[in-house]
Amino acid sequence: MTRRPTILLTDPINADAQAGLAEAATVVVVPSGLSAEESEAALRRLLPEADGLIVRRQLPDDLFDNANRLRGVVRHGVGLDFIPVERATAQKIPVANTPGVNANAVAEYCFAAMLAISRQLARFDAEVRQENWQSRTTAGTRTFDLSGRTLGIIGYGAIGKRIGEIAVHGFSMAVAAHTTTPSRLPPHVRPLSLSELFVVSDFVIVACPLTPQTRGMVDRSVLAHGKPGAVLINVGRGPIIREDDLADALIAGSLAGAVLDVFEVQPLPMSSRLRTHPNVILTPHLAGVTQDSERAMGFMAVDTVLALVAGERPDNTVNREIWG
Repeated sequence: MTRRPTILLTDPINADAQAGLAEAATVVVVPSGLSAEESEAALRRLLPEADGLIVRRQLPDDLFDNANRLRGVVRHGVGLDFIPVERATAQKIPVANTPGVNANAVAEYCFAAMLAISRQLARFDAEVRQENWQSRTTAGTRTFDLSGRTLGIIGYGAIGKRIGEIAVHGFSMAVAAHTTTPSRLPPHVRPLSLSELFVVSDFVIVACPLTPQTRGMVDRSVLAHGKPGAVLINVGRGPIIREDDLADALIAGSLAGAVLDVFEVQPLPMSSRLRTHPNVILTPHLAGVTQDSERAMGFMAVDTVLALVAGERPDNTVNREIWG
């Protein structure tokens, strides 16, 4: 492009990455501190003047239907459910994401979650604060090693692969996976059906994208196969798990616990039964968010959006069919 492009950000990105973007483009950020309705109105108002868009929040389904001059949309992250990709494709707007750059951060979150559960960190912290030092005598019956346990992974993309690597080489765990591409699994990962995965796994991690096929996939019938004492961890997308069915399974004891970073409705409603269960750990969609991953995703998003507005075709474009 001969003129300086304008890049719209739904939210700020890593400061260094944003500064680098500002050297090559005019950067406009949707103002913070607005209500959801006000933010959407601001986004719609600013979009017609943007050549590129970096996305960190859910976009309205019809955002691209009105006149715009977008030459590229980039998801700061992996999950494309934030973007109406089909609508963008219909308008010949290329859409890309930043695959793989936060895989390690998400994987490390999963092991932090498993260790917090297996070693009962929150419970023993509370005991010490209440001056119950003798609680340490119960550790032998309340805690366990990860080594030798079976880890089941739903989805074996970049995140699932990194989780599997750490599980095998770092903790000597057995690993099984449920995936649509079992032929791509390494030899040490056993391919299983979804029900079989729940039967054998001490921990089950949801690490797949949200698609029409995965929405509601982990439901009452699947959870009923859970191994006694098993723990479910979700770092994929909330709607993959039917939360009412999960709450029932936890109350009935079909599962021993859960660690949830994503939810069917975000923020998690105050009425959710998951809030009050003692063996559930809840975090606000931060599994992939660290200083390191934010920087890496920021720079990849910047490089990608600048390439797209310049008319290039980066490999991480997800709707390459627009170019025929």
